Amino acid sequence: MALSFYKYQGTGNDFVMVDNRKLLFPAEDEALVKHLCDRRMGVGADGLILLQDHPDYDFQMVYYNADGRVGSMCGNGARCTVRFAKQLGVIEDVACFLAADGEHQASVERDLIHLKMNDVASVEKTGNDYYLNTGSPHYVRFVDNIQELDVYKEGRAVRYNDRFKEVGTNVNFVQRISENEIFVRTYERGVEDETLSCGTGVTACALVASLEGFKSPVKVNTLGGDLEVSFTRSGDSFDHIYLIGPAKLVFNGSVALPEKV
Repeated sequence: MALSFYKYQGTGNDFVMVDNRKLLFPAEDEALVKHLCDRRMGVGADGLILLQDHPDYDFQMVYYNADGRVGSMCGNGARCTVRFAKQLGVIEDVACFLAADGEHQASVERDLIHLKMNDVASVEKTGNDYYLNTGSPHYVRFVDNIQELDVYKEGRAVRYNDRFKEVGTNVNFVQRISENEIFVRTYERGVEDETLSCGTGVTACALVASLEGFKSPVKVNTLGGDLEVSFTRSGDSFDHIYLIGPAKLVFNGSVALPEKV
């Protein structure tokens, strides 16, 4: 049996995309998802996304981490799914869809996808660092040497510390670039490594930057490209949060599914 798929990337965060409106994909097969995301034995990606029908929305996005497990919200993945939905003719230029953390709206404006994120009620301060949930949990630390930082080592130390080792957290490192611009690098749980970009992480870092004196919108540089986050702030709560950036088709094809992974 062969699986038709599409490969998308949003600022270097890449995904195997599957049109699963006929519900033919064996969604419970974690080993298969992990195999398809493997960069040597499979297609290769940071995650796999199923686009499915939903009676109350334009579509439903079902996201899996590269380890094969169902994941929480993925901002870059959601922007790619919106672009994918437009390519399939499911939407035109606006979308209302369901993701792991609930309802989202989005719009397509030429090369950019404007994705509305869920409100953030509060931000926890832990020493000089921050912790918040933007659809996925994120730990945020400001640093001065982001290009030289060992993100894998430093991120893994936080992700597997006593507080987070059971459920995990994504770990973001942020450096101030200019008055309203930051550089972000992220260790992602589920991938268990650094990725070129993380949408919910970029969002978290922009909101935290607001607490450090930045104004909306915040420009965010990542290893995979540039994003922008706009928001409205009241104290340490945020609403009208938008993650804005590109989402592009890399290639499409088919892959033979192994009889047993």
